[in-house]
Amino acid sequence: MRRVIFLAVVGGLGLVALVSLGIWQMQRLTWKENILSTIETRIAAAPVPLPDAPTIEADRYRAVTLSGEIEPEELHVFWVTEAQGAGYRVISPFVTDTGRRILVDRGYIRASDKDGTRPTGAATLTGNLLWPDEGDWTTPPPEEDTNILYARDVAYMSDRLNTEPLLVVVRAGAENPTPLPVSTEGIPNNHLQYVITWFSLALIWAAMTAAFLLRTRAKT
Repeated sequence: MRRVIFLAVVGGLGLVALVSLGIWQMQRLTWKENILSTIETRIAAAPVPLPDAPTIEADRYRAVTLSGEIEPEELHVFWVTEAQGAGYRVISPFVTDTGRRILVDRGYIRASDKDGTRPTGAATLTGNLLWPDEGDWTTPPPEEDTNILYARDVAYMSDRLNTEPLLVVVRAGAENPTPLPVSTEGIPNNHLQYVITWFSLALIWAAMTAAFLLRTRAKT
């Protein structure tokens, strides 16, 4: 009898733990879906003039419109796309009509076009403010001699190009470079998978516990 009680307690505690984890992941799923919905709404919103003092908390992903000049300097961030393979994002300084100097991510070029020329001068751009969270301790440092970066490090890029530490990712424009607009595609949302996993484990645990209890009771 003691063995049956012990197995019942262990089985019950394990089942409660697994079900609790499943419920927690359901809550996380709702939380992540709300965040993604907010981001998508902000990305697709009607563009507004560039805020005077944008912040990551209030203005991340905000759609903006810019008028001014694209300057010829470029930084090239190594990038791989599913459709076109390896290439680069082109980062250039942009001087607005009001005299502000910021960074613009103009879009994608093929690796073979790295040393080519791209339109500069007067332009009106539409894009989204972004504070990229890219790179970690494994990311190679920038190669200054070949002008290649491996992450969009806003602080580094603004220092190199003498701009505000502010990046606008172009979402529409010419095909040279090809715009790679901000989207939610790179934001992981695996919580539904985790929900299914935890509840499946809970079901298996419950079945195994029941089987052990029935077998132990039969023996006693």
